[in-house]
Amino acid sequence: MAMLEIKDLEVYYGMIQAIKGISFQVNEGEVIALIGANGAGKTTTLHTISGLIAPKNGTVTFEGADITKIPAHKIVSLGMAHVPEGRRVFASLSVFQNLKLGAYTRSSKEEIEESLQTVYKRFPRLEERKNQPAGTLSGGEQQMLAMGRALMSKPRIILMDEPSMGLSPIFVNEIFDIIKSVSAGGTTVLLVEQNAKKALSIADRGYVLETGRIVLEGNAQDLLNDESVKKAYLGE
Repeated sequence: MAMLEIKDLEVYYGMIQAIKGISFQVNEGEVIALIGANGAGKTTTLHTISGLIAPKNGTVTFEGADITKIPAHKIVSLGMAHVPEGRRVFASLSVFQNLKLGAYTRSSKEEIEESLQTVYKRFPRLEERKNQPAGTLSGGEQQMLAMGRALMSKPRIILMDEPSMGLSPIFVNEIFDIIKSVSAGGTTVLLVEQNAKKALSIADRGYVLETGRIVLEGNAQDLLNDESVKKAYLGE
């Protein structure tokens, strides 16, 4: 059984249909890349999975339970975290306060402290800057903070929306190394990313989204070598 299953999902913004009956699945332990051009529906798909948008039709099943109508804050406590596009850190709060907010669904102080130390180990820069307001961090550091905050909920699966957007090449490499280490640590990853080459290079499988429809799917390596993918998304 898939850890996450999306079936016949349809999403509308008013009269405009953004998602047109897509179906796909994510198995436990996988890194899945969802690629496509701007406006293809990638962010909308993640928002619907994590409960921020209600679909008109279709179902979202997580670990065997239908979560289609469950509100976003309750979905977090089921073991799903979402790193939104644009990072969305709380600029006036400190790095430490941002991280603590990520653990709001958890009650054990010892376990929260343990997670905090794990996050600091994975992101040493966050520990160095733990007392700084999050708004004073660089773009790459804010992305690390958004990822660290999501990991504080101890998710079974993490949805990441454009983690490399607006970052320098050196930070892009660092962020993708972190995604690989998050996956290696046992967390399943659903990755939305415009840098298709980078995303597919670390993914197990991929889906290509075009104007609200999945037009291609397969092994990530096969998609990297696919002529139509190369032409449309890899600049080759």
